[in-house]
Amino acid sequence: MLKKLLLPICLALTFSACAKAPAPVEPKTSKLFAMDTVMDLSVYTDDDSLLTEAADLVSQLEHSLSTTDSNSEIYTANSTGSAVLSDSTAELLERALGFCEKTDGALDLSIYPVVRAWGFTTGTYQVPAQQELDSLLKYVDYQKIAYSSADQTVSLPEGMEIDLGSVAKGYTSDRLIQLFRENGVTSALLNLGGNVQTLGTKPDGSLWRIGIKDPSGNSYLGVLSTADQAVITSGGYERFFEGEDGTIYWHIIDPKTGYPAKNGLISATAVGAEGVYCDALSTALFIMGPEKAADFWREHRDFETILVTEQNEVLITPGLADSFQLMEDSPYKLTVISDTESKN
Repeated sequence: MLKKLLLPICLALTFSACAKAPAPVEPKTSKLFAMDTVMDLSVYTDDDSLLTEAADLVSQLEHSLSTTDSNSEIYTANSTGSAVLSDSTAELLERALGFCEKTDGALDLSIYPVVRAWGFTTGTYQVPAQQELDSLLKYVDYQKIAYSSADQTVSLPEGMEIDLGSVAKGYTSDRLIQLFRENGVTSALLNLGGNVQTLGTKPDGSLWRIGIKDPSGNSYLGVLSTADQAVITSGGYERFFEGEDGTIYWHIIDPKTGYPAKNGLISATAVGAEGVYCDALSTALFIMGPEKAADFWREHRDFETILVTEQNEVLITPGLADSFQLMEDSPYKLTVISDTESKN
């Protein structure tokens, strides 16, 4: 699934609350185009070779995970029904299947043919006939993906195709953070097409300030102060088209219906230590809707979230109460999700 438009901003000049102390070093920066998106890396290091290593790592992962590259492992699995996976692809597939189970199928790797039928992978948008959707939905079931960790092989039932795009950028940012950390970097800001992940604090010790896009316009919803975390958003505003009847159809598809998920949310942000988990959650929470998403948080409590509803309400988990701030004069109402009670 293509997704995510978070706007990371080092807002030191824009927001007076940012620390003004000069950074000890200037960052090394790199701009890449990979995984169908622009990636910006800002790394506080004196080692020029690290950014070259980072670019090589991104390229390697892209070629392994692509659904359209005829030499990729995922393409092979989709076209032949099985594939032997490299260590990275096997690790990501195993993690992703775990997320599918954990979210009770709100995230489903086998939704790819349905997304393609709507034109979101090709840019040729259309509303599929119900008969076509019914036919494709027969093959949407992550539980039928057979993966063997013993020999790192994946097998798919005839007619099924998978896509790891819903977790690929999060996994990639985790791997980049690991690369930088292992080479002594203590401060970095990564923006992989809107998937934001930070390493440590800013060099002066202050928190990174991440601007969250307002899903109803081009401005900001608010600002999150954070360190050493991923901040990843899914929203209906990211990719959509208007049908002949004026209906808006967006790219986040509900695996149960085959239609764009419309369960009361227009944006879902996941905040946590792992990019791959937050990447998976941002999609799954959006599909769940506000009540089920809040209940999911109450059950697991291993992430934080910012949910924007169709009623212009911003729901945040208690762990973000002191670090997330709505923009001044915001039309949204901010509510902290209850620890114990479902939202009615």
